[in-house]
Amino acid sequence: MFLKGKTAIVTGSTSGIGLAIAQALAAEGAAVMINGFGDADAIEKERAALAERSGAGALYDGADMSKPDQIYAMVERCAAELGAPDIVVNNAGIQHVAKIEEFPVEKWDAILAINLSSAWHMMRAAVPHMKAKGWGRIISTASAHSLVASPNKSAYVAAKHGLAGLTKTIALETATHGVTVNCISPGYVWTPLVENQIPDTMASRGLTREQVMNDVLLAAQPTKQFVLPDQVASLALYLCGDAAAGITGANLSVDGGWTAQ
Repeated sequence: MFLKGKTAIVTGSTSGIGLAIAQALAAEGAAVMINGFGDADAIEKERAALAERSGAGALYDGADMSKPDQIYAMVERCAAELGAPDIVVNNAGIQHVAKIEEFPVEKWDAILAINLSSAWHMMRAAVPHMKAKGWGRIISTASAHSLVASPNKSAYVAAKHGLAGLTKTIALETATHGVTVNCISPGYVWTPLVENQIPDTMASRGLTREQVMNDVLLAAQPTKQFVLPDQVASLALYLCGDAAAGITGANLSVDGGWTAQ
């Protein structure tokens, strides 16, 4: 358990990629603070399982990642109740799809706030703790859309490109302090959110399940295979280890070849 004695905050971690990362960190002994929205009983079940898995405690904080004051309060609560964060995983994110002339301004503001600004605030709050310890790992879930664009996703693509640039900048600022800062850019990941889109797409386009998966969702992924949350979590876990100490400022693709095209 190479993360025993370490504390991690994972945002957007009540399901999907974030939960898989939290589970991987806990399995290596890290105390974990999870964050996100969802059913209270289901979240408590996951929190308890993480605490048992880690043997080091786990907390849930419902901070709204669009609200900077709640972000700073969450980091300070972590420091007070679990220990100052050694690992921060910026995973919270939302999406909206529309042509620019039809894109609601409030959706643009929300996507930039949650997908980009929240990561900046998390880093700003956590970096002093990491510098004080001389060790830290910051990992952000970016996207293939941090490297390439798709139509009708102006806010998401802008935010994810921004997250890649933010990663490089903070990596340079912390390079001599034992802190690494990287982002992981998945393609389409098999999560309940993606799976739940399939029936509606089948109905709206008159397609079979296989057609939706291969010709719509996986159109850009040459492998024609979804990335799995555990695969993203495994890379995040590797980045926390000593073997990855020389990796910083990197944007690591896990996208089935999407951005190789």
